[in-house]
Amino acid sequence: MSVKSTTARKTPRGGAKRRGGEPELVQLLTPEGERVQHSEYSIDLTPEELRGLYRDMVLTRRFDAEATSLQRQGELGLWASLLGQEAAQIGSGRATRPDDYVFPTYREHGVAWCRGVDPLNLLGMFRGVNHGGWDPNENNFHLYTIVIGSQTLHATGYAMGIAKDGADSAVIAYFGDGASSQGDVAEAFTFAAVYNAPVVFFCQNNQWAISEPTERQTRVPLYQRAAGYGFPGVRVDGNDVLAVLAVTKAALERARTGQGPTLVEAFTYRMGAHTTSDDPTRYRLDAEREQWAKKDPILRLKAHLDREEIADEAYYAAIETESDVLGKRVREGVRTMPDPPTMAIFEHVYADGHSLVDEERAQFAEYLASFEEGH
Repeated sequence: MSVKSTTARKTPRGGAKRRGGEPELVQLLTPEGERVQHSEYSIDLTPEELRGLYRDMVLTRRFDAEATSLQRQGELGLWASLLGQEAAQIGSGRATRPDDYVFPTYREHGVAWCRGVDPLNLLGMFRGVNHGGWDPNENNFHLYTIVIGSQTLHATGYAMGIAKDGADSAVIAYFGDGASSQGDVAEAFTFAAVYNAPVVFFCQNNQWAISEPTERQTRVPLYQRAAGYGFPGVRVDGNDVLAVLAVTKAALERARTGQGPTLVEAFTYRMGAHTTSDDPTRYRLDAEREQWAKKDPILRLKAHLDREEIADEAYYAAIETESDVLGKRVREGVRTMPDPPTMAIFEHVYADGHSLVDEERAQFAEYLASFEEGH
């Protein structure tokens, strides 16, 4: 895999526009699967690497669909689907190196897949059997962050730390268009710019902050905000896995070489609900969703594989079989997850003992014992 970008040698532009006044959009693959060139970004992938990206997106979508179904069946308390955002997540996730560190929100299931986190480990928190499900240091993939936008500050602080340690790794922080309205994100931009932190801010603009459209949150394209903080911003076609991979690789390399932060806005679309507790039919039109369905990231890459004769029916059938195996493992794994010990709720609250927690533990133990006595 090779990638080329001239971004690192340019001064921050922020407000670049296409002819006609439309915001610039980096694209290497059209919705029809045709390969196109970009003046600043290019990437050369082997047929095996292209097939690998397709596999990543298909398996991630299958896992996500299974999780949604499990929630509907009462097996999970909640689920935040990534449907439609597979290219943004797989492209950016595959751009990272093992020594890079990732700070996700609660929807980065595809990035977790790229970092080697077992899909079943993502589901423990949503089933209510643990507080996270994986060791962040095993895969350099932080636990999911539910608080909107706070992870950008965590990522910036971590990036400032590794810069002082002299490491040549980088940090990437994920957030959505809704989180861009949070003060935490603005503060993270300020600190990252002033301290030249090696961090990439990756905004998945799926155009809906729950029921609030992007145009009610900002008067300029989100990537242009970076210029006001003094670092580059770029908008990439978030349904084009090749473009996302190229842009994110360039931004991470820029960070590693001491050139500071970059804001990447992946312009994509949330095809499903914000979470399983949301009903998108109450605030958006079916016609809008249908328009975006034509830009499906998986179908786009498949069209390219077919056009270039990189994959055949036997390959697609094998991926489908692997997808079924994954789906079965997820269903069975979730339903057989052991419940945590009841008293575990009092563990890991403080590093050391605490008198109030001890008192509450004793009271709750007495309460539980009363049921055993009265049976």
